[in-house]
Amino acid sequence: MTDTSDARTPVARRTVLMATGATAAALALGSAAVNEAPTAEAVDTAPVAAAAVCTLTREMTEGPYYLDRQYVRSDITEGKTGVPLKLNLTVVDAYSCAPLRNALVEVWQADVLGEYSGFVGENGHDEPDDGTFLRGGVLTDAGGVAALTTIYPGWYRGRCVHIHVKVHTGVTVTPDGHFTGGREIHTGQLYFKETVTAAVARLAPYTSNRVPRTTLAQDSIYDGGGAASGLLTLAALGSSPSSGYLGTLTLGVDG
Repeated sequence: MTDTSDARTPVARRTVLMATGATAAALALGSAAVNEAPTAEAVDTAPVAAAAVCTLTREMTEGPYYLDRQYVRSDITEGKTGVPLKLNLTVVDAYSCAPLRNALVEVWQADVLGEYSGFVGENGHDEPDDGTFLRGGVLTDAGGVAALTTIYPGWYRGRCVHIHVKVHTGVTVTPDGHFTGGREIHTGQLYFKETVTAAVARLAPYTSNRVPRTTLAQDSIYDGGGAASGLLTLAALGSSPSSGYLGTLTLGVDG
């Protein structure tokens, strides 16, 4: 289940702006050891200094596991077990840094066994496949924030732990809970600090994934650019890794 279509070349030559949603001080805290990670409350209340953290970067490839027109919903877990993960992704206009309202932020990811819905079995595990688990998106609010609930991703052969993300504008939400139309303005990937991933990987049910894990440093797509390349700022939701994490990032796009 190696992500063979992933490559260092971008999907498009469009440049985007990506930045963390916290101050430089919060970034420094995020580089500490897992047991010294900032709390979710600290990240939520930290003032934003956009001018200090905005960085231009390229997009990332969408990979081979995208499925069109998934559900518009804030919780994509569908009962999948794993360490809780909340995502607060802020979308801003790349030129003005103003929040972009009603943009659809869409994500898709592997479960703890490294399997994607619609493609179950490609990482060597047999489990039910409804074609929709751990996929979906949500419209940004007036502050440009898309809040999503999921689980910490598992891994598959050849790639580090990551979540795929797209941003669309002008979509129409259909009566059956999907979306149609609009314009895709960003394709990227979200990454996780290696010390946090290592701590999560030691927990059940992640220990049932016997596929060798590729680290962040070993990954062929992540380029070491930190937040500018999609590295999330992670804040602990409790006193142990099993309590989960809040991941934040600001995506600046050519809206």
